[in-house]
Amino acid sequence: MRPDQRPMRRLPTLEARRDAFEKCVFCPKLCRTTCPVSNEEPRETLTPWGKMSMAYFSAHGDVDATESFASPAWACTGCRACTNACDHKNDVAGTLFDARSALVASGLAPKGAREVLDSFDAHVAKTDEATKKLAHETDARADARTHVVVGCEYVHHAPAAAADVMRASAALLGAPVALSRGCCGLPLLYAGDLARFARHAEAFASSLRDADHVLVADAGCAMALKKHYPAAGVTVNPKVELLVEAAARSLTRLAMLRTDVRVRYHDPCQLGRGLGIYEAPRAILTRILGKAPDEFDERRERATCSGAGGLLPRTMPETSKRIATSRAAEHRKLGGGLVITGCASSLRAFRNAGVDADDISTLLARSLA
Repeated sequence: MRPDQRPMRRLPTLEARRDAFEKCVFCPKLCRTTCPVSNEEPRETLTPWGKMSMAYFSAHGDVDATESFASPAWACTGCRACTNACDHKNDVAGTLFDARSALVASGLAPKGAREVLDSFDAHVAKTDEATKKLAHETDARADARTHVVVGCEYVHHAPAAAADVMRASAALLGAPVALSRGCCGLPLLYAGDLARFARHAEAFASSLRDADHVLVADAGCAMALKKHYPAAGVTVNPKVELLVEAAARSLTRLAMLRTDVRVRYHDPCQLGRGLGIYEAPRAILTRILGKAPDEFDERRERATCSGAGGLLPRTMPETSKRIATSRAAEHRKLGGGLVITGCASSLRAFRNAGVDADDISTLLARSLA
């Protein structure tokens, strides 16, 4: 017998997620220590159980339709640490993203999410212009058979790394590459507009249809194209591959870079727990450095989030900063040095926390020069 067979009368679109909700709501909360948000802001409603419960009760109409009961759905970075710790591997992040969409449709969303949705068209236009400039600066070829998806975060907040992505891609392939313009649409998913995300994803996938091969640099964009697009019913026809995957298949092409600086690798949540890619970046760094990179105590499947995902910097900016500060403090305690990651959001979070950090594409570009 299911524990609660009432219909989700207030948010009926969440009925498809009933099983995921019930696994959390009626669980003894064994994953509570894994959530970066509730670890930095210790409130029961911000644990994975609390966030799922609030969405579940909202769907049934058991709590008032107010922003205070809706906002916990946005207190999630999408890091999937709770899923990794769950015996059922329950998809908490995916369920909360669906809940965000249902709540937005009901007129309930925190200010940061509303701002992202309202400004998305302007963001796309700004990104289109920025990628056009990047294409010119890196001699990208519009008729090239490989298209590179750099990622909005790199383009706007780490332009040097964005240029390194293009240079590393062309050098690795030994041929010109095209630069995909615009945004993959992930902010729409995180803010809570699944229908608009699906429409944008369809248009973005269509822009790639003439390519034979798509290389993706940013872990979040890769997660969008490889996991979120199919979930929204959108297929990207060319082969989609991460830059680190392609580079890991060509290790003999990579020259060793001599450095006296300690280099520590940070597992991006979307690259690791999201896409299951742990070995490729480590193989690249070991080849380039001549030794394995240093590690955080919590790494691979247990890696701690940088606090930069899931729109948290917009919906809970101070909490996001504290999560990044905690990760930076761990890095310094372990001896400091240079942090290397493969996620533009994590790169920005570490740099904002005062850590010397680079993207793995920067080391690739230097090694392949």
